[in-house]
Amino acid sequence: MNGFDADRDVYRTLLESTKAIPWKIDWHSMTFSYIGPQIETLLGWSPDSWVSVNDWVERMHPEDRERVVGFCVSQSQAGTDHEADYRALTRDGDYVWIRDVVHVVRNEEGGVESLVGFMFDISERKHTEQQLIRLQKELEELSYKDGLTGIANRRMFDATLEQEWNDARRRCQPLSLILLDIDNFKEYNDHFGHLQGDDCLRTVARILSRAATRPRDFVGRFGGEEFALILPESDARAARTVAERCRQLLTEQALPHPAALATPTVTLSLGVSSLVPGEQDCPLAFIESVDRLLYRAKQSGRNRIEAG
Repeated sequence: MNGFDADRDVYRTLLESTKAIPWKIDWHSMTFSYIGPQIETLLGWSPDSWVSVNDWVERMHPEDRERVVGFCVSQSQAGTDHEADYRALTRDGDYVWIRDVVHVVRNEEGGVESLVGFMFDISERKHTEQQLIRLQKELEELSYKDGLTGIANRRMFDATLEQEWNDARRRCQPLSLILLDIDNFKEYNDHFGHLQGDDCLRTVARILSRAATRPRDFVGRFGGEEFALILPESDARAARTVAERCRQLLTEQALPHPAALATPTVTLSLGVSSLVPGEQDCPLAFIESVDRLLYRAKQSGRNRIEAG
């Protein structure tokens, strides 16, 4: 055995002793000239079953195939080294996440001669990434949810109003807002205690969710004992109907409120307004105008609706 053959055997031994799976593809014939024996341990397919590039393509998850093949071909044609992640089919019918790291080998004329690279098993990493994505999504959802009542919080209200405002202005559609407040809630807390006060807030939140029935209708806690409803594509008459439904549903619930002066049950005061947003209008001014209507309802005796 000459020195060259000895060196080649050493390199092959080193390559085949790693977890990474080495491979080489002849560019002109699109066939595998080599693939490491580790491929059988990982995927179950014997090295001699990897004949052409089609074997690689057909053992790729259908959802990944077009994206990965298109990317790898375009990068290889351009002579650019690249990486690609995809799911590879095992002989048992399962899938393993693979990362292919590809180096483009050029001939003396600068043309592509072959592709050499390594396959890495990244299943554990992908599983961790997917868990992190799921946790991030859950945290994001929690950041938009009121911890006490389970409905949307003020942050979600602000984001939703901005989105619906822009949509209503673009489409010249009406947008309605209802702000409502539990009457004499301080007295309720003083009489029953804060734990029952929390139960009252949760009950009101459930009732308001029943009152707003369309998919895009928004119900959220505005702050303290104050709640908000955003009603896209609702004119003044429709918004007044929803506001009255909110008030009536709570009346039917008949939550006792011995400390209330006017009525023996928990009631709501509501401010409601509608507009088709124009270029000169702004959401903050709209909120402030509805808040003034709510204040007027409070000052006029509570358990009533003020519309503007």
